[in-house]
Amino acid sequence: MTGRDGRQEIAYLNAHLPVTDDLLQATSPLPPTEVLRFAAPCQESRCQHFHGGSCRLAARIVDLLPTAVESLPPCAIRKTCRWHAQEGSAACLRCPQVQTQISDPEELMVEVAGPGADGPEPRSPDQASEADRQSNGGI
Repeated sequence: MTGRDGRQEIAYLNAHLPVTDDLLQATSPLPPTEVLRFAAPCQESRCQHFHGGSCRLAARIVDLLPTAVESLPPCAIRKTCRWHAQEGSAACLRCPQVQTQISDPEELMVEVAGPGADGPEPRSPDQASEADRQSNGGI
């Protein structure tokens, strides 16, 4: 995590980095979840945010959070990312501000994290494309 203008943002790696004991210990004295964000395959129906074939967390992120960056950030997982597949680049433009764990979250982040599968209805591919156009000027 890096900071800019008092906000926390993720810094991207250029390649996959395996989780090792050394990596986890390097975040001390903070817990790894406050310093690192881990990518994992979507757990679909085993996740509290998944409902009706889609990730409601990704939908809330796009619906509620402002964009964090003006252009797509580098991303080693975009080809397999559930959020990108579902919400398109609109999710990518908000991704840098999403954290695994926040010790003192603002009210908006609590709302975005939500109680689980409640939230916006899933978007069709056409709706996701429209959200992309609105978020980044037509990319």
